[in-house]
Amino acid sequence: MKLRLHQFLSKTGEFASKAEVKQAIWDGHITVNGSVVKNIAFEFNPAKRVVEYKGNVLTLPVTDFYFLLNKPHGYICSRLNVQERELNKTSVYDLFRDAVDANVFETLVTVGRLDEDTTGFLLVTTDGKMVHAITNPDRHIKKTYRVETQNPISREDIDLIRLGVDVSVVEYGERHEFQTRPAHVYLEHERCAILTIDEGKKRQIRRMFASLDNHVERLHRVSTEGMVLSDYDLEAGQFCSVAREDINRALFS
Repeated sequence: MKLRLHQFLSKTGEFASKAEVKQAIWDGHITVNGSVVKNIAFEFNPAKRVVEYKGNVLTLPVTDFYFLLNKPHGYICSRLNVQERELNKTSVYDLFRDAVDANVFETLVTVGRLDEDTTGFLLVTTDGKMVHAITNPDRHIKKTYRVETQNPISREDIDLIRLGVDVSVVEYGERHEFQTRPAHVYLEHERCAILTIDEGKKRQIRRMFASLDNHVERLHRVSTEGMVLSDYDLEAGQFCSVAREDINRALFS
């Protein structure tokens, strides 16, 4: 991402005013990659060039980035390994590759994961502390999904979901059993439920409905706490920048 020289200098915190920034440039005290630059509108990429003021290297404050992605179907929420590349898998990170600076791209992480067939609300950030805060199971952050099923969802199913569903799965030769926490759920129609959970075990919603002898055909995350995907007008595969303050307000207040 390119910045004008005066913008870069103003962001470093080294100068008390814009007038002081301009004067330092005009006086020849600023060098970029060793060359004096007296043009305040000079554009450059701070990630690729070294700026000095009277011999002292200037840098921008460390800034984290926050994005909301409308995750499309068929994408996985991890960096691709060799085997996944051989299987022609596609990663959500590929959507960011040419849209953000290389140093930002390399430090992006998803806030939790949606499985390959699940779509919708996904935060992606460089802020590891925020990832931990949101995914910490002790916080019971609420996530809402639209669940479309193969068979009608009965009143008995709704009652069980509200109380907690007993789930038993075999993974890598070992059986794991747990009961889900009580969830909020209502029907849009007989094969579609709006479900809010405050935990996030692996493939939890699909396993909940499998335990009720039903199959999830489509799963779409609608929101996380008060942050709603539809408010951002994003098509599948699109993302936008969001402010840390907005995330804090929606998820933690």
